[in-house]
This record gives sequence, structure tokens and C-alpha cells, in this order.
Amino acid sequence: MNDNTIRELIDAAIAVSKLAYAPYSDYHVGAALLSSDGHIFTGCNVENASYPATICAERTALVKAVSEGQRRFSAIVVVTRNGGFPCGICRQMLYEFAPDLRVIIANTKGEILDDMPLRELLAKGFGPASLEA
Repeated sequence: MNDNTIRELIDAAIAVSKLAYAPYSDYHVGAALLSSDGHIFTGCNVENASYPATICAERTALVKAVSEGQRRFSAIVVVTRNGGFPCGICRQMLYEFAPDLRVIIANTKGEILDDMPLRELLAKGFGPASLEA
């Protein structure tokens, strides 16, 4: 993946983070998920007064992509004001489709703070291969 693609993902994640619905935490998150064929799917967090009903930006982007027929992904950029990482549920959902996903963490200024494979974020992850006999 080249620098222009990374910049495009960061810019998309920053833009969508501004659409987040976060009246309780005021913690806006944007995600830009890159499919293996080059499509970008974005998502923002959407909070709810019933806190467990909240959905994270990463899962929003993933569900949008899957609902449009995508099943293979190469990278995701997650943007927050301070470089927050995907939560455990998001890591598990992403691992289902892309254990080798490149995870790039950036802040809202567009600075890359971390860049690593999902396998490092979800050590010994449980995925479809775990169910094989």
C-alpha cells in the first residue's frame, strides 16, 4: 500500500469522525476500511443512552462493507483525538474477515501514531480457522 492510499484513508477517517454521534462521551471516532479490491468503507461511532447499544466506528465500516458484498480487507485506519485503539469487540469482528489486516492508528491531525497487524492487537485470536476439525 502506498503513501497516497494511506493518506486517503486517514483523510476519510478524519472526515467521517466529524459525523460521529457521541453526546455521552464526546469521543469521536472515524474508521476507513480498505477492501482488497481497493474500495474504502467508512464508519463513525454512534452512541446510545443504553450504552451497550452503542456501535463503534470500526464495526460500522465493517458491517457496511460486508452488507455490500465485501469479505476481504487489507487495511483499516482508526482516527481519534488521542490515538485510541479498536476495542476488543472490534478486534474480534475484524479478525473474522482479516486476521492479517493492517491497523493504522492516527489522530485527528492526521499524524500516524501506530501501524501494526491485527494479529498483534488480538494475540491468539479466534477465527473461522479455529472451528476447523
